[in-house]
Amino acid sequence: MTCLTNLFPHPLRGLLLVTPFLLSTGLANLTLFLLPFAKLLLPSSLIHTLCSLIAGTLVYRFIQHIFTAINSAEITFSGDTPLPNESAIVISNHVAWSDFYLVQAAADKANMGGHTRYFAKAGLKWVPFLGGLWGMGMPTVTREWTRDKRELERVFRGVKEEGWKTWLVSFSEGSRFTPEKYLQSRLWCRQNGKPQPEYLLYPRTRGFIATVQHLRKAPHVKAVYDLTLAYQCGEEFQKAPTMWETIAVPKLSLTREQGGVGYRFHVHVRRFPIEELPGDAAGLAKWLEQRWVEKGRWLEARRLRWASVDVLRKTDGIFGGMGRVVDEDSRT
Repeated sequence: MTCLTNLFPHPLRGLLLVTPFLLSTGLANLTLFLLPFAKLLLPSSLIHTLCSLIAGTLVYRFIQHIFTAINSAEITFSGDTPLPNESAIVISNHVAWSDFYLVQAAADKANMGGHTRYFAKAGLKWVPFLGGLWGMGMPTVTREWTRDKRELERVFRGVKEEGWKTWLVSFSEGSRFTPEKYLQSRLWCRQNGKPQPEYLLYPRTRGFIATVQHLRKAPHVKAVYDLTLAYQCGEEFQKAPTMWETIAVPKLSLTREQGGVGYRFHVHVRRFPIEELPGDAAGLAKWLEQRWVEKGRWLEARRLRWASVDVLRKTDGIFGGMGRVVDEDSRT
């Protein structure tokens, strides 16, 4: 499949790859959208299990296969190893659409790929091929706290009362990083006496506080996983591919000397036992702020590391490969 599709121009190649995905996703999302209405006949725990199975096989794994196996995107990891089958709250920075692939790769390491649930904008559940978000039990939020509080309670109820397995993922900045939003974040932090983390937007704390306070009551939710997502393309740090590139462009992680694009994709994982987090809202807000400060420092260290690796590779090439540059990160 990979060799065959590589014969086509990128737009046609992308269309050939995405068509079967959209067909399967459309079928999966129609099923997911209708399943909650079967609660009159089936127990809610069975419906949740079916939703996770459908999402994990027909949606998540399908598009992940296009990204990693067909388009040769290599995702590397550092930090803690996620524990298998552990339900958790997951927080992450937000760079681009491709964040999904990196988060899912981390979830797969925990055998929780089909159990990921993302905080999503409420309007997305009416978008074609995404209607199954609501059926899957994903929290769809508006950023109007009165409405969102009811929505969160709906989602949390199944986790707390039914013991549903979950990796509940929140991009805590509330928006994708852009230079314009970064300037706005810096101004807000300066006006409010808050630290501005590098390469990041200051995190929104209210949703995180509500999530921890609700789900720490669920005995099977054991941890908070903090994911830091890093990208590079050529010499440009935190440059991520567009949604279309992740589907249509081959050889994403091969170097340009190898005929590829030269993208790097990396996930740094930190695991925090949930019982060790502060108990009060102010303490939780401060805890999340500190994680983002540390993320910024880690991202700068990663940028410097990749830059030094690139210098060594160039030097190695000049001197005829006398040394070998080794990347010690683990891979998918």
